[in-house]
Amino acid sequence: MIENFWLNAAWSLFPTIVLGIIFYVVMRSVIRVDRNERRAYSELEAEERARRGLPPKPTTTA
Repeated sequence: MIENFWLNAAWSLFPTIVLGIIFYVVMRSVIRVDRNERRAYSELEAEERARRGLPPKPTTTA
C-alpha cells in the first residue's frame, strides 16, 4: 500500500492540474481576443470620427 502512495497521489492531482492548464489557456485567449477587438474597434471609431470631421474621442484613464 505504501509503495503506491506517491503514484496514487500523482494520479489524484493530475486531472486538477490539466484542467487548470486548460482553463488558463482558454481564459488567456479570451482576454487577448477581447483586447484586440477593442483596439480594432477603437481604431475604426477614430477613422470614422476623422472622416466626419469630429474631434478625437477623449481618452479616459479609469
